[in-house]
Amino acid sequence: MADAPIRTEELRKVYGTLVAVDELELEVGRGEFFGLLGPNGAGKSTTIGMLTTTVRPSGGRALVSGLDVRRHAAEVKRQIGVVSQANTLDRALTVWENLYYHGRFFGVSRADARARADELLEQFALTERAEAMVFQLSGGLAQRLMIARALVHRPQVLFLDEPTSGIDPQTRINLWRILGELHRAGQTTLLTTHYMEEADALCERIAIIDHGKALAVGTPADLKRQHGADTLITVAVDGDAAPLAERAERVDGVRAVEREGQVVRVHASASGAVLVRLVEAASELGLTVRDAASLPPSLETVFLNLTGREYRE
Repeated sequence: MADAPIRTEELRKVYGTLVAVDELELEVGRGEFFGLLGPNGAGKSTTIGMLTTTVRPSGGRALVSGLDVRRHAAEVKRQIGVVSQANTLDRALTVWENLYYHGRFFGVSRADARARADELLEQFALTERAEAMVFQLSGGLAQRLMIARALVHRPQVLFLDEPTSGIDPQTRINLWRILGELHRAGQTTLLTTHYMEEADALCERIAIIDHGKALAVGTPADLKRQHGADTLITVAVDGDAAPLAERAERVDGVRAVEREGQVVRVHASASGAVLVRLVEAASELGLTVRDAASLPPSLETVFLNLTGREYRE
């Protein structure tokens, strides 16, 4: 990717004794929708901060559109659009004015800024709210406006830092549709998210990072195939499920067993055989099976296999 819009080379960020990003190597191709996944504190937001010039690297290099973020910070800012986790809309302006003045700030002419504001209002289904004040918007509407605002000056690269966090499922799905349309139109996008299904639905490639290092990079399908994604099997029984959980640990193909009340969850590499064996085991133990289900391998199992299952701050 000689002309990769995003590239990091041994990128580091150190806060005192804490290494937040540790010699991170990434490349994002032109027009690619790329995802960064990781637990809390993995270094995702710090990485985006360095790429968008708000965090100064401690070492290595970060390049955006071929520009070093330390040496050419002002020019990098003109090339990018950023949607942060916090609501940064101007509450003293209307919805339309937030778009218009953002364009003017980035040097867009008055006529083009007006036309672009109207175009984005329609694209993001905000036309009816054009004259509304920002404080009157719901969380989902505000998030749509933030993404629209980031696109006013037609940035070469769009950075989305957990853009759907805290919004309702309907709004999230609608944002996925809009982001998919932007991707098909050729927009280069870097996304961080905690939602595995979001990354699976939107991203062409994904990097899973932890402790500031990239643990795996690839397409969602490749990651599932290469990193031991398990099938999740759940069996719900009437009665005490503890004996079934103990029996499940001895079944061939089972990688991990969890129990919650009367439900046993099993992570397995051979779904069909394991499901049959668990139902048979429940019968042998005198337990009535109320429900049994098998879910295909997912990014969540890849994520947990690579980063562990312990709680994070």
